[in-house]
Amino acid sequence: MKWRVVLEPDPETGEWAVWCPELPGCTSAGDTEEEALENIREAIQLYIETD
Repeated sequence: MKWRVVLEPDPETGEWAVWCPELPGCTSAGDTEEEALENIREAIQLYIETD
């Protein structure tokens, strides 16, 4: 299943914030874009497992 995610850089820290709008509270972050995307994949899996 595919989920839409929003990836946004933090201009102050240089880190990346990422969240899934369709899953309330499902958010993550990472030092790089790639890390943030890996982290949100894991967060989505955990969110769906506990739903």
